[in-house]
Amino acid sequence: MPFADELISRHTVHNLTHAIRAAAPDADLTALHAAARQVGPLPLRQRADLLRDALLTDLPGDYATLARTVRTARDAPQFTGWLIWPVTSALATRAVQEGETAPFDDAMALLADLTGRLSSEFAIRTLLRHDLDRALNTIVDDWTGSADPDVRRLASEGTRPYLPWAVRVPQILARPGVTVPILDALYQDESEYVRRSVANHLNDLSRDHPELVVDTARRWLDSPDATTERLVRHGLRTLIKRGHLGALELLGFAPAVLDVAGPRLDRDVVPLGESVQLTASIRNVGDTAARLTIDYIVHHRKANGNRTGKTFKLTTRTLAPGEQMEVMREHSFRPITTRRYYPGRHAISLQINGVESERSEFELAPTDTP
Repeated sequence: MPFADELISRHTVHNLTHAIRAAAPDADLTALHAAARQVGPLPLRQRADLLRDALLTDLPGDYATLARTVRTARDAPQFTGWLIWPVTSALATRAVQEGETAPFDDAMALLADLTGRLSSEFAIRTLLRHDLDRALNTIVDDWTGSADPDVRRLASEGTRPYLPWAVRVPQILARPGVTVPILDALYQDESEYVRRSVANHLNDLSRDHPELVVDTARRWLDSPDATTERLVRHGLRTLIKRGHLGALELLGFAPAVLDVAGPRLDRDVVPLGESVQLTASIRNVGDTAARLTIDYIVHHRKANGNRTGKTFKLTTRTLAPGEQMEVMREHSFRPITTRRYYPGRHAISLQINGVESERSEFELAPTDTP
C-alpha cells in the first residue's frame, strides 16, 4: 500500500492531464505538465492544492466552462481515484469565486455525482466555508435521503468538525449542533460505511461539546435499532477514554464500589526500548453487580518535565458482589514514529468507570544506562 504522500503521484498527474486533454483538446495544459515535475517533495494536501491551481490556470473562464469540461472528462476510464480530489476542489473554488447561487448549487450537485469515484469530502469544505446554511440545506434535504450510500456518507463525512487532511470550517466549529440534523438522519442508515462516518463525526463533536454528544446519543438509544448501541460506543470512544461520567453511565458503566490494589509494576527502572509489566487486583465490595470498563493511563514525561497522559484499553468486565479479578498488561517503550520518549519519571494508573487510581511511578532510562 502506498504512503499517503504517494496517493497523488506523477502518474496521477499524467492521468488527469490525459483526461482533460481529451475533454478540452484546445486547452494549453502548461501548468499541469509543470505540476508533474513539482509533486515529488510535497505532502498529500499540498499535492492536491498544486493540481487544483494548475487546473484553474489551464482552464480559464467561468464556472460553467470548467464544469462542462469536467462532465466531458468523466467518460475517460482513468478519470477516477485520487485525481478527483483536485478536480472537485477546482470546481468548488471557481464556484465560490463567482459568488452566485447557480454555480454554487451546480458545484454541490457535481461533487455529489463525483463522490463515488473518490470522496468529495475535502472539496465540500470550500462550499461549506462560503455559505454554510445553503450547503446544509442541500445536504439535509437531498443528500441524506440519496439512494447512493457514497452521497449519504459524504453528507456526514464532509461536514465533520475535524476531518483528517481537510481544512477546518470555522462556521461549524462556532455553531454547536449545526450538523446534528445530518447525524439524526443517518445514524440508522442501512450501510455500515455510512454509520461509521456518523460515529466518527459524533466523536469529532465530543472534543468540544461533550454534553451535546451525550444528549444526542441518549436520544438515539431511546429508540435504537440493532446497530445503534455499537455506533454510539464508537462515537463516544474519546469521552470514554477521558472518563466522562455521562458517557460512561449512558453505556452502562455506573459508579461502582471497588477495592483496587495496584497497579503494581515489575520494575522501577525501564530502559528505553524495553517494557514494563503492570498488574492489579479489582474487587467488587458493593451490594450489586458492577459493569466495569477498565483502562490504564501512561503518564509520559514531556520535554519540559511536565507529564501528559495517554489512555489505553484493558478490558470490560462485570463483577458480581464480592467477586475479584486480576488484570495484567505489558507496556512497551520501544521507539515509534508517532511518539517521542523522554527519560525521567513516568507513571501508570488505572482508570475504572472514569475513576483514576493512585499512580505508580518508574524511571524511564536511556538505553545506555547499565
